[in-house]
Amino acid sequence: MNLNSKTKSDLEDALYQCRHSFISAAIFSMCINFLMLVPVIYMLQLYDRVIPSGSMSTLIMLTLIAMFLFLTMGGLEWVRSMILVKVSTRLETLLNTRLHDISFKQSLYTGGKKASSQPLDDLTGLRQFLTGNGLFAFFDAPWIPVYIAVMFMFHAWIGWMAVITACVLILVAVANEKLTRNALTEANNIAMANRAQLNKSLVNAEVIESMGMLGSMRARWLARNDEVLQFQSNASSKAGLLAALSKVLRLASQSLILGLGAYLAIQREISPGSMIAGSILLGRALAPIDQMIGGWKGFIGARDQYSRINELFKGVPKDEERMSLPDPQGELTAESALITPPGAKLPAIKGVSFTIKKGQLVGILGPSGAGKSTLVRALLGIWPTSSGKIRLDGADVFTWDREELGSSIGYLPQDVELFEGTVSENISRFGELDSEAVIKACKAADVHEMILRFPDGYDTMIGPAGGTLSGGQRQRIGLARALYGDPALIVLDEPNANLDEAGETALTKAMTGLRHADVTVLVVTHRPNILAAMDNIMILNDGQIVAFDQRDKVLAQLQSQQTALPARPSTVVPG
Repeated sequence: MNLNSKTKSDLEDALYQCRHSFISAAIFSMCINFLMLVPVIYMLQLYDRVIPSGSMSTLIMLTLIAMFLFLTMGGLEWVRSMILVKVSTRLETLLNTRLHDISFKQSLYTGGKKASSQPLDDLTGLRQFLTGNGLFAFFDAPWIPVYIAVMFMFHAWIGWMAVITACVLILVAVANEKLTRNALTEANNIAMANRAQLNKSLVNAEVIESMGMLGSMRARWLARNDEVLQFQSNASSKAGLLAALSKVLRLASQSLILGLGAYLAIQREISPGSMIAGSILLGRALAPIDQMIGGWKGFIGARDQYSRINELFKGVPKDEERMSLPDPQGELTAESALITPPGAKLPAIKGVSFTIKKGQLVGILGPSGAGKSTLVRALLGIWPTSSGKIRLDGADVFTWDREELGSSIGYLPQDVELFEGTVSENISRFGELDSEAVIKACKAADVHEMILRFPDGYDTMIGPAGGTLSGGQRQRIGLARALYGDPALIVLDEPNANLDEAGETALTKAMTGLRHADVTVLVVTHRPNILAAMDNIMILNDGQIVAFDQRDKVLAQLQSQQTALPARPSTVVPG
């Protein structure tokens, strides 16, 4: 037997932890449904006891008892709803952190292709369903046989009519499920994909506006939106028809049962009170079915949300707790590392092996598509190796606890993203703010004076995507963030791509400081002016290392190769 089949997903485990609350809600539902018989009993007593006897004291007493029981039922309804509210809140508390991390991992391991908050939106939708009226119908439905049994006590014909009507409505509910499920599921899937595409368009609004792409992008969005509307319209039309049919059947059956009761009363087989009571009981017995038909769209949505969340939890296992390792010193080793970017079929790094000693400054060069960014992502433990190992201080970089390792690593990606918050919060990585460490990092990156000239200095607010900062300013603040906390390993991917002359000078100064601090530094660059600060140079081409040695030796090798090439005729560009 597969042992994994016995393992609960996080969602199933969370529901299991809430089982006592669901049992309590079911018990309250039992009491509420028994109290639903109060109007029937009260009416029977009025018809069969109070009116024939003309006793006012009996009428008053019965009325007081009925009012008390109604108030009790209302209190139980409120308590039941509060139980489900608490359950929904507890479910979100138990699951939201895990879903947040899964959403983050999906974006990380797919290169941002699956960046979406949909799992958290699904959890919110599921929580809202648990607090809505739709769920109450499922708690009340098991008591339908109780009402029908009471109707059989009045007369067998009344009971059988209730059974037939309930069966017809159940068939309508099943038809509603069959006719609307696929359309609603397809509409939800297209809507999610369309929403994700719209979010990407909004993020890249400048590109779309500058190149006149708005009309084309809008047309694509509208076409998909029309598909969603078409599916939803078809499903809603069918659901509406079946809901109307359900309502007509319920109302007609209540009237027919009155006619049947009148016939039986004329035949003196039941009392007039039983005739009215049968109609009331039939309405109460059919109410949960009618309510389920009316709220079927919400139920299908909740079911799909449950399935997506459950599959997500099963597909992305929880990280195992790892033993803490000593703070890294910064020695990197690659052992026949094969690295395939997320979503790619072919490896971008093909079995490379090398060792970078603690405190070395290494420049990584190569043409576009050589695998430079892929390599540094693997060295940082962001992308896993397909085979082979990447080791940091002898330990597999993927076995480190990321929260503990993060403070020992500085990373400046090609596209620097600053987050909404103050300059100091961004530099301190939104952890506990250590003003001395922030200023130290900024001075090391030579941005202290630049930040002091901001409107509010270190307390200047940065908006989404860096706010009003220029590309060079974002890159320099990103460098300070990478240097924060005295990390042992720093990786800079095209750190001078957006820098002016002052920024270049600051970067060179930072490299000198890192050399003196004995920090391991990897710099991916296309610009030769930063190479003067490097100890070693690694050259990648087509995912393989073609040179890795001391800077002067590699540069001399490159110079000799260029000299050996035949001279090309010069090209004059008219100007």
